[in-house]
Amino acid sequence: MGSIAVIEDATSKASPRSRPALLLVDDDPLISDTLSFVLAKDFEVRCAHSGAAAMDSLRAGAQVPSLALVDLGLPPAPHTPDGGFALIQQLLALNPAMKVLVLSGQSERENVAHALSLGAVDFIPKPCDPALLKARLAHQLMILEAEYSRKLAPASEGALLGKSRVMCELRAQVARFADTPFPVLVHGESGGGKELVAQLLHEVSERAGDPYLTLNCAAFTPELLEAQLFGHAKGAFTGAGSARAGFFEDAGNGTLLLDEIGEFPVHLQPKLLRVLENGEFYRIGETRVRTANARIIAATNRDLQFEIREGRFRQDLFHRLGVLSISVPPLRERGEDKLLLLDHFRDLYAAKVIPFTLDAAAQQRWLSYSFPGNVRELRNIVIRLGAKYPGAVVALTELEAELDSAAQNLDTSGLLALQTGAFKLDDILSSWEQRYIEAALRLADGNLSEAARLLGVNRTTLYSKIQRLEKESGGDV
Repeated sequence: MGSIAVIEDATSKASPRSRPALLLVDDDPLISDTLSFVLAKDFEVRCAHSGAAAMDSLRAGAQVPSLALVDLGLPPAPHTPDGGFALIQQLLALNPAMKVLVLSGQSERENVAHALSLGAVDFIPKPCDPALLKARLAHQLMILEAEYSRKLAPASEGALLGKSRVMCELRAQVARFADTPFPVLVHGESGGGKELVAQLLHEVSERAGDPYLTLNCAAFTPELLEAQLFGHAKGAFTGAGSARAGFFEDAGNGTLLLDEIGEFPVHLQPKLLRVLENGEFYRIGETRVRTANARIIAATNRDLQFEIREGRFRQDLFHRLGVLSISVPPLRERGEDKLLLLDHFRDLYAAKVIPFTLDAAAQQRWLSYSFPGNVRELRNIVIRLGAKYPGAVVALTELEAELDSAAQNLDTSGLLALQTGAFKLDDILSSWEQRYIEAALRLADGNLSEAARLLGVNRTTLYSKIQRLEKESGGDV
């Protein structure tokens, strides 16, 4: 095992002398070398030539960059945008605070809109003027600074905004569960605010004066994750020059959030279960039993019951983690809360950008749009509109240009189909299933086992799905 790396908060401020780190992912060495040279004065550029290489470098590195500049066309299928789309999601799962900008020649409108709906904050077509690129990166650094300043305030100040019924129920659940000693499982779609719920559970509890720590289970290799969580003795592995406490000890009597718990390695799950059952664990390389007193909160966007059926998650661990469970509602279920969040983010960035306003038609479209990327997508749209139209009135045409065309089609044609009785859920689900399988097979260059891994199913399940879809369509998937 290599040396242990600590992943820091991507919004932490760099010292005046340091350059902010920038992850650059492009499969063309000439482009990578050129951009590295152009940006070297202002950024510490870290290059990767594929999505897999980028994720490996981040998991092994000492600090996750706060900025990423990624191409859409990445190996193994550089002529399609699927690799870039997947990397955007992986980067934001690793660190939701990261600002991901896309720099790509695959700049068709549907690609732009989909990348932005996944959580990218900007899309810059190739070829790009270096001055423009620097300006767009500088704007995102400015946004990071504003978000960092706001993070200094407790999450409870204006947290969980919304007057909708589902948000009132969510706040009531947080209040009920805050002072119970049991673990809480927070689940919901990406970008919906699971981390905010976890932080609020801590801040309104009796543990508020004790540490609140977050460990992203997707951010480490299994070996690094074990050492980060449980700690290690001196000499326990290569690079362990001194003993080190893990997150369970560092959290003390406070709260430990295990984010992306669905990524927790199967072979480590019995050790986590032991902590939950009797509070006991061992540092790597030690025989002395230690005691964990922290309250555990776990968060996931995965269906853990499905993961159990697929053999990737223990059922007993699921029941221990989910003694109490909180479901974070997606933004599409929150009605006029979308307008409250619009006001909130405009105010957040008002010191940096003169706020825009929406005209009546744009405001109605804002309310009807489904926001597939949830609050994260809404925030990024506010940032982009503020950058493009500072102090202006934004009309429907300008707003539509920022929305995901696939989601727009679902908003309108889907509603029409439901109203006319032409909607068939099985047909829609089969269509989406086929599209994702085709994308995974392209990314895996036809390798069935690799495609199954990308889709989160086992090889046998994927093979059965392909056979079924071929039979239904009467042709190849």
